[in-house]
Amino acid sequence: MNRALELAKIAGDAGEVPVGAVITDADGNLIAEGENRKERDHDPTAHAEIIAIRAATQALQTWRLHNCTLYVTLEPCPMCAGAIVQARLGKLVYGVDDTKTGAVRTVINIPDSAASNHRLQVVGGILESACRQHLQSWFATRRQDKTNGQR
Repeated sequence: MNRALELAKIAGDAGEVPVGAVITDADGNLIAEGENRKERDHDPTAHAEIIAIRAATQALQTWRLHNCTLYVTLEPCPMCAGAIVQARLGKLVYGVDDTKTGAVRTVINIPDSAASNHRLQVVGGILESACRQHLQSWFATRRQDKTNGQR
């Protein structure tokens, strides 16, 4: 999760919502990573989780990631939760709940819904304080910049 936080900082410094994600294999080896890139790539699907999943499937040469763990700083949105299910990830570990668009436990629960054809282990609240503080401080700075006429 520490590497995911580093990636979130990189995203935030680039003007993206600061979310980072990493994927490890069954032995805990880092095989893929991603950070939000929607603004830089002009791509609404360029969420940290999607970028990491794409990189992992290329690295492993399979779309089935059942022996992998995804670590992400923020609870995945509906699009990312759907991709996690479709990739057959074995485990999801996330930092902080997303009370607006969280689609794993907070607002809706895509992985455990009747529409899901795959179940995975989910662990939330890992480095929760650090993840929350990073997001809150980034959004506070953005609000301050808008108040001061910047950006």
